[in-house]
Amino acid sequence: MKTWILVLLLVGTFCVSSTLAKIESEIALVEDEEAEILLEEEDGDGAPEAQNLVEPDAANDEDDDEEEEEEEAAAGETEEEEEDERPIPRGDPCNDMYCGAGRECIINEEGEGECLCQAVCEEEIDPRRKVCSNLNETWVSDCELYRQRCLCEDEEPACTKEAYAHMHIDYYGECQEFRDCQESELEDFPRRMKEWLFSIMRDMADRKSLSEHYLALEQEAEEDSNKQWTNAVVWKWCDLDSYPRDRSVSRHELFPIRAPLMSMEHCIGTFLDSCDPNDDHYVSLKEWAACTKLSVNDTTKLEDLCEGIRDN
Repeated sequence: MKTWILVLLLVGTFCVSSTLAKIESEIALVEDEEAEILLEEEDGDGAPEAQNLVEPDAANDEDDDEEEEEEEAAAGETEEEEEDERPIPRGDPCNDMYCGAGRECIINEEGEGECLCQAVCEEEIDPRRKVCSNLNETWVSDCELYRQRCLCEDEEPACTKEAYAHMHIDYYGECQEFRDCQESELEDFPRRMKEWLFSIMRDMADRKSLSEHYLALEQEAEEDSNKQWTNAVVWKWCDLDSYPRDRSVSRHELFPIRAPLMSMEHCIGTFLDSCDPNDDHYVSLKEWAACTKLSVNDTTKLEDLCEGIRDN
């Protein structure tokens, strides 16, 4: 009995050993096959497949990047085309416009600048802003005076008096009563005026407030006493002929001389009136030379002393 049990154990052990050996043999066979496959891949047959697993994604990314770049470029071109089609903005047409006192630049329906009478002046409550006109009327401000003059010049319905078309400021402050200018005082006034003008010209030259052209005239006057009064008188006339430079000085352009002297020189108004004998509200250089009693008769030469007058 024991013998048979021993035999069965031996047979069973053999069978198990055979089975295990067979299994191990199959496993070894599979491992050999896998090793061969790996060797083939390392030789190059399998590398492309491995690369192909990665490269399609990279290629797709590159394609996407190229498409995005193309789309951005196309969008940029479209924006440039749109910008080219947009109208070029024009500057303010009033920037280069000069409107005289009492006028303001308004852009009309055609988009052009146009000088029109001021619509309204700011309310003025300071009595020091009052001005006296050449018609001996007090106005609350220079703006109101110039605005009314403009309305009358343009013959607007708001003009209150036809004479206001030639109105200008005589001096600042309320109108006052000045004593009459005596004939003897008026006779001597041109000499005093010439001396005063040369004194101003010299002072401005010392302060370097004159242009190179007029500095040369002042220096010439310093060296030649015969030209002191002539150069000073012509310089002031050229200086007063501001805008437009039309070779004449309007009554309004005489304001820088009249206004500051009215309180000190009661003859200034009468003297300046004598410089416009034909009463056309403009003082030519010939008339200016006559009322200041210059000895020079050739007004053409006098005009040549004006800086830039021949450019107009």
